[in-house]
Amino acid sequence: MDFEPQNTTETPTPSIGFAEPTPRKSLEILRDAEALLRRPTVAAITPILPAPLSRRLDKVNNVADNTLNQLAEIDVEQISDWELRPARIQVGLGFVGFSALMVMILLLYLNTLHPELSQIEQIARYWYQYIWFVNLGVAGMFVLGREAMRPVQKPKKRKRKIYN
Repeated sequence: MDFEPQNTTETPTPSIGFAEPTPRKSLEILRDAEALLRRPTVAAITPILPAPLSRRLDKVNNVADNTLNQLAEIDVEQISDWELRPARIQVGLGFVGFSALMVMILLLYLNTLHPELSQIEQIARYWYQYIWFVNLGVAGMFVLGREAMRPVQKPKKRKRKIYN
């Protein structure tokens, strides 16, 4: 047995370059992902449904394609912070309103279906639902407070592309 190292010449392997992926906008990715789920589902359901409902489903499918194609053309980077302000306010108000509604429904549920329990026993039994709903309202208040503390900036004038 020979344990001495042997000199072997290694031939360098050529470097293989990989193709760079083309950057895509997030709305294009959303459009394609949704279409990959929707189209096979519609194709599978359409033969099962009655004819009038099948035609309506095809029309809705075409409308969804057109709408998502229009949305994919929107450049998200062009949307300013000022234009997003109403959406942020609506989300905050939605959190607060849903929280208040659910706390009221929880109280109604407890008072109608469990009147034998005292208020302390009701809270002890349903504390986690109460905490979830209150925390959701607090999150909405944080969103609204953050929006209220933002400095007011005048919107910049720019040309908008109008979609039909």
